[in-house]
Amino acid sequence: MWRHLRTLGRELGAGLLHLLYPGSCASCGRSLIVGDKDFCPSCRVALTADPYPTCPRCGGTVGPFGLVQGGCSRCRGGHFHFDGVLRLGPYEGLLRELVLRLKHSTGEGLGESLGHLWAQHAQVPLRGAGASVVVPVPLHWWRRWSRGYNQSEVLAQALATCLGLPCRPRCLRRIRNTPQQTRQTPAARRDNVRGAFRARHGSTVRGRSILLVDDVLTTGSTCSEAAGALRQAGAARVTVAVLARSQA
Repeated sequence: MWRHLRTLGRELGAGLLHLLYPGSCASCGRSLIVGDKDFCPSCRVALTADPYPTCPRCGGTVGPFGLVQGGCSRCRGGHFHFDGVLRLGPYEGLLRELVLRLKHSTGEGLGESLGHLWAQHAQVPLRGAGASVVVPVPLHWWRRWSRGYNQSEVLAQALATCLGLPCRPRCLRRIRNTPQQTRQTPAARRDNVRGAFRARHGSTVRGRSILLVDDVLTTGSTCSEAAGALRQAGAARVTVAVLARSQA
């Protein structure tokens, strides 16, 4: 009985605090009701309702009858250093809008909120990857300094916390400040990031299954190079987890 009363007291206290200091949706800014966290119900649905079947190898959208054994028609002939891709959704609509907001210095809090929403919504497939370590795709130190934070690291920390896994951002580094991939051809993207990553000496990935986290995947070149560096350091398996998968 006392336990029930304590629980009731905490819920009443939380409700009173919310009435005095109501939170707002991290996406649209509307006031949240008691029980909501970070996002209002409509934004939560818009961010997590992925309406399309996906390719398990590259995370791309496929048709309802598309063959995905060995990859879809887009990726079947390509070579990746990762074993598969999990996504929250396609790079469109509200998810695209928020991913773009993450790329500004003010986006760190939004990144934490999106990471927690992602982990809560997709906990089953994320756990199904069998990862024992979470690693973010790193930014070059100059770009990180210019932006103020690495959005992929914030997302990875949130996923790791919710999944109860260690996050190891320092085990992988970006050794070249590569030009942005936007508007480059697939071949140019591959050349742009070739050799751009290196696992740190003595990193803790040998024999481990890695969940490699980034915000967007388009051709897969960046994540493949990062996964390749982890493989060279002895990682047994690398699964990529991205907020959004672009078809461009």
